[in-house]
Amino acid sequence: MGSVRSGACGMAALAACVLAGIAPSARAQDIEPRAYSNAPVGVNFLIAGYAYTRGGLSFDPAVPITDANLNTSNAVLAYATVLDLWGKSGKFDAIVPYTWLSGTAKYQGEPVERIVDGFARPAFRLSVNLYGAPALTLKEFAGWEQDLIIGASLQVSPSLGQYDAGRLVNIGTNRWSFKPEIGVSKVVGPWTLEIQVAATFFTDNADFYGGKTRSQDPLYSLQGHLIYGFRSGIWVSVDGTYFAGGRTTVDGVLNNDLQQNWRAGATLALPVDRANSIKFYASSGFAARTGNNYDLVGVAWQNRWGGGL
Repeated sequence: MGSVRSGACGMAALAACVLAGIAPSARAQDIEPRAYSNAPVGVNFLIAGYAYTRGGLSFDPAVPITDANLNTSNAVLAYATVLDLWGKSGKFDAIVPYTWLSGTAKYQGEPVERIVDGFARPAFRLSVNLYGAPALTLKEFAGWEQDLIIGASLQVSPSLGQYDAGRLVNIGTNRWSFKPEIGVSKVVGPWTLEIQVAATFFTDNADFYGGKTRSQDPLYSLQGHLIYGFRSGIWVSVDGTYFAGGRTTVDGVLNNDLQQNWRAGATLALPVDRANSIKFYASSGFAARTGNNYDLVGVAWQNRWGGGL
């Protein structure tokens, strides 16, 4: 990964992260290749994207609905910048999504319909490559090649977004979440193998459906990626994630909604020119204890500037 183009393309994964994360349990089930790639200090990224989902999207397992068939269209705007954190490369990114939701489900055996749009929860993340990816200028980065990178990050999502305590299905969740993560990335020739381990912690929603208090246990996740990079700057990735935990309690009553779910997907990133790239991605649930068997397809455009480019 010895070019500006290679390091920058990895940042387009920001859009996939949030677009895959429109469900409230979401950001534990992200599929995000190249989250810990390197880039020159001072480079900035602006990302715009769109994703569509359909099927068994689980917005909240604590809500007693069945046979959910929900479709969403999702737009996202994201910004990221590469930092020098005590001599190690780091990134700060901010993501703001907007969702249009429609579909049907059953509540106590009766059909219900929901049509709503609004902002989903934004996300803010600070990451640092602790080993193997020093902070570099553009000139230094041109001669750098990746071997092993070990990184860590913390993502915070505030209690914002569309929410109506009187409705069964909402886009927002009326609570905060905190997601620490550790990632490892190893290059062998044109191949890159990545593994990321994370846990998502939630604050309580004190205004849950009907005025109740909803709590949720931490949700643990493991994701892996096998990436092939071409000399032209194009790269493809086969992706997968497993997430478990997240059992909920409503007014002290424990629900039978433990999550043990698998998702798989693929990613294709294409450079357009020195400053722009585009990425296509898709994923689907193939084994789930509590739903989340929805299909997702998306596209993201990325522009970069600064850092001497």
